[in-house]
Amino acid sequence: MSDAPTRSPSRSPSKKLFFRRKKVCPFSQPEGPTVDYKDVKLLGKFLSERWRIMPRRISGVSAKHQRELSVAVKRARFLALIPYTTH
Repeated sequence: MSDAPTRSPSRSPSKKLFFRRKKVCPFSQPEGPTVDYKDVKLLGKFLSERWRIMPRRISGVSAKHQRELSVAVKRARFLALIPYTTH
């Protein structure tokens, strides 16, 4: 065996680790809101600034509620409650 010094991890000791909190679906909570196409304020939380539907990995919505959310957004767009695009 060689007498070479052991290497420390690639991180410098001054950098702190980033703790990512697990995202919880707001619709799965017992007292949480329900997905409704008429609730434009709630739908707006799951749309980007360009009015596109946010993906699950960013919004933290469960698969079941993401499907309901996308249908509700499409209905609200059809009824002109929210715009399709920014223009």
